[in-house]
Amino acid sequence: MEWIGMPNGYNGKILRVNLTDGKVWTESPDTLTYRRYVGGSALALYYLLKHLPKGVDPLGPGNLLVFTTSVICGQPIPGASRFTAAAKSPLTGAFGESEAGGWWGPELKKAGFDAILVQGRAPKPVYLWIHDGQAELRDASKLWGKVTGESHDAIKAEVGDDKARIAQIGPGAEKLVRLGCIINELRHANGRTGMGAVMGSKQLKAIAVRGTQKLPVGDEDGLKACQKWFRSHYQRQPADMHDLGTPRLVTGLDADGILPTRNFIKGHFDKAQDIGAKRMKETMFVGAGTCYGCPIACKREVKVAEGPYQVDPRYGGPEYETLAAF
Repeated sequence: MEWIGMPNGYNGKILRVNLTDGKVWTESPDTLTYRRYVGGSALALYYLLKHLPKGVDPLGPGNLLVFTTSVICGQPIPGASRFTAAAKSPLTGAFGESEAGGWWGPELKKAGFDAILVQGRAPKPVYLWIHDGQAELRDASKLWGKVTGESHDAIKAEVGDDKARIAQIGPGAEKLVRLGCIINELRHANGRTGMGAVMGSKQLKAIAVRGTQKLPVGDEDGLKACQKWFRSHYQRQPADMHDLGTPRLVTGLDADGILPTRNFIKGHFDKAQDIGAKRMKETMFVGAGTCYGCPIACKREVKVAEGPYQVDPRYGGPEYETLAAF
């Protein structure tokens, strides 16, 4: 069967980066690749299988770190903001992939790229700056060792655009902690399979992205109808995801006896009420954050102004998974 034309929603370009020699270039996958693998983890796995040599060290320069979006990422659709980070995992030695929401994925699409393939290892710490079809590597030596908030502010100041979106690693991933995360916009995490450690092994501190391009849509009216339908139906539902976020699951799952207490040794936690969503709202909740295109705003923003447990609200707040891990 002959496929005709690039699928709407894609730019038709991926960014290739070789950190070893500093080369940055663009490739245009054929239409069949897009239609066959669609995006996300499937497209990421395709590139890993295509380019990774057998037996490669997950923390060596031969590993490939792939960032992929989806066909609907970047469109104003709830739940469509997510992107995938994938590589050979330093935790398992097998396929590692992790998804994150927020604003970074849509910004990458609007900057003109559907995916990024990062290979090699930089001779010194660097960050990648992508903006409306252009990309360059910049020195990050002064950022190495800094926590995410400090790096976030420094990179935005250097690129001169406060609307730039930043995915980065902190000191733990720099030191190759095998469960290291990639954090975007200070509060959204690719938290599984050690993708932050892979990024650290490549001495890649961050990827900053800024895009203003409009993405192609096959049916503008149909897209608007979907948005309208979701908003109207969401507002009719009694679910409290906006008011309480994912922490609302703590007390409910505790009541059902399936809270993963002490690594599932027990299904109940005696102080679940003290760490649940309602307690959070009564004590430290200051606002609700959201991901691109989503009206639910389930993200918690919390603040503790004084004392040994101070919390800066720009880092967001704990999700269900964080609380349940206690």
